[in-house]
Amino acid sequence: MKTYFNEIKKNFGLGCMRFPISDGEVDYKEVCKMVDTFMEAGFNYFDTAHMYVEGKSESVLRECLVKRYPRESYVLTNKLSTSYFKKQEEIRPLFQIQLEECGVEYFDFYLMHAQSADIFAKYKKCRAYETALELKEEGKFNHFGISFHDKAEILEQILKEYPQIEVVQIQFNYVDYEDVSVESRKCYEVCRKYNKPVIVMEPVKGGSLANLPEKAKKVFNNLNGGSPASYAIRFAAGFDGIIMVLSGMENIEMMNDNISYMKDFKPLSENELKAVNEVCKIFKEQGLIQCTACRYCTSGCPKKILIPDLFACMNAKKIYKTWNTDYYYNNVHTVNNGKASDCIKCGKCEQICPQHLDIRKLLKDVALEFEKK
Repeated sequence: MKTYFNEIKKNFGLGCMRFPISDGEVDYKEVCKMVDTFMEAGFNYFDTAHMYVEGKSESVLRECLVKRYPRESYVLTNKLSTSYFKKQEEIRPLFQIQLEECGVEYFDFYLMHAQSADIFAKYKKCRAYETALELKEEGKFNHFGISFHDKAEILEQILKEYPQIEVVQIQFNYVDYEDVSVESRKCYEVCRKYNKPVIVMEPVKGGSLANLPEKAKKVFNNLNGGSPASYAIRFAAGFDGIIMVLSGMENIEMMNDNISYMKDFKPLSENELKAVNEVCKIFKEQGLIQCTACRYCTSGCPKKILIPDLFACMNAKKIYKTWNTDYYYNNVHTVNNGKASDCIKCGKCEQICPQHLDIRKLLKDVALEFEKK
């Protein structure tokens, strides 16, 4: 089994979905500092998509990485996202735009983005896989893969139909490992069955496993060392066949913390794994909404509801039980955007949600909590 690719130096990558923002704009100076710190520590893998950071991620990488480092010194992954094409003829022009936005002549990895049963059906209809493989043959990218958000049986179907897939990116963390909606373990096992190296996304579940409830935080504190994020990322990186773990680092502090334990990576000890299992139990007791704030749902919402932000308010209310969450709900997240009660139940958000959340029902619960008056 091919367990690594020659271009990759280490098993830890920068997910370019959550760049630092200052006064509403990407902080280029901070991103450059992060890129430099990352590269100096011996890491070189960068993961982007056309839709990330409200469509700015690619151009930010062009300015902060591509123009400042030799092309052979870094590994750049991009994706074909479903919202940017409706027919086969639109794929090649989109790919060319992505190359230009990034300022490169080729990508190292190109992934069919966020594959699920419905999205895969669209890609088949548009011959997206075939078009991408043609681009690979033309030297426009080196490695072909998919990122995946659905049940394990769908993943197996895709891998059977397209054995040309070289790598699979899945959501994988200790909370989702046995979760029936995400099926991290089962998806990982399918990848192993078909000898596909694995790239991990959401190892910290959108920050949820870095900002733990106090009860869970104490469990890790008792280990006398390591941030909550360190246990989540090291958990994911400790499995056979996982060649890359991505972290969407938002600032230099996060990056320095991540580098501190991934530069000389060591898997979790037996004692640390016991602590992880205990934290999983605490999370289940909380009954939190398992939203990772990927924000796929917000762009298509006809009522402009900031769904992840409202879910974050709901979760914070359950954990901290303070007035602060009500303030943010009423005076920040719904001032120029829709309230939870504005939902018209069109279902567009649920069709694209990687976590397969029952968003319409959850928004009704949010409205009951925050719009009582």
